[in-house]
Amino acid sequence: MKQAMLIVNPSSGKELGKKYSDHAHKTMMEMGYDTEIRVTQGEGDARAFAREACEKKFDFLVAMGGDGTINEAINGMAEQEHRPLFGIIPLGTVNDFARALNIPMKPEEAINIFKENHVQKTDVGKINDRYFVNIVAVGALAEASFSTPDEQKSKIGPLAYIIEGMKKMKEKQPFNLKVLSDHDWEGEALLMLVALTNSVGGMETIAPNAKVNDGQLHVFIIKDMAMPKFLLLLPKILLGELAESEHVHYLKVNNLQAESEYEMIANVDGDEGDKLPITIENLKQHLNILVPREG
Repeated sequence: MKQAMLIVNPSSGKELGKKYSDHAHKTMMEMGYDTEIRVTQGEGDARAFAREACEKKFDFLVAMGGDGTINEAINGMAEQEHRPLFGIIPLGTVNDFARALNIPMKPEEAINIFKENHVQKTDVGKINDRYFVNIVAVGALAEASFSTPDEQKSKIGPLAYIIEGMKKMKEKQPFNLKVLSDHDWEGEALLMLVALTNSVGGMETIAPNAKVNDGQLHVFIIKDMAMPKFLLLLPKILLGELAESEHVHYLKVNNLQAESEYEMIANVDGDEGDKLPITIENLKQHLNILVPREG
């Protein structure tokens, strides 16, 4: 019998993990997988469980939780010699990676798509020695995500990020940025976004051309400008026209290195990451993930 592991974050999505784990386990068993359940207790557990599934050469790995749980599981799988087929059951506040893959936000529907057995080869981003699946951001505004209180995110969802971002706008802090890649850039910036998918913070218009398997990093460097001009960028974000602004330098590359004279900390999928300098690359079509069939 084929071997599988179900990783459950019991605290995600107002404790929905407890509610849906039995349904997920039953579905996986019906699909012919002898399934072990692993319940996370704290940070790092999902990564360790996923690494175990790789080392034991399991056939199928499912992560049930929010973006943090999914990110940890992928960090446990990335660049391992054996990487199981991967399934996602989104339970979190935003669920950016699941949105980018068109996975249903309703847990029961997400579980049911496993039966379709439709596989999508999907990119994974690598920043220094860790991995990401949505975005790396650098700049004072980028601190909004990892400074947003969990309680606020649970109550009002993606709006919490926007509220914290608006607070940070009052603290406009340009910084010197040097980006080394196929197309180098250097200057004063307010924000750098390196997107892997089209869904960021629950919005699907920041990088509308980003595909989950195109092998590209979609880089937006928002140049230093007066606050009124910066505020005019917001409608362009909502319309998916950020790359067209004269105040934004946009490039598509497979890898890059970013440096600054200032002590800048990267925001990696909404969590605090490494200080600059950082090296980022796209691991093209690195994972096999179950997604809905189109149409």
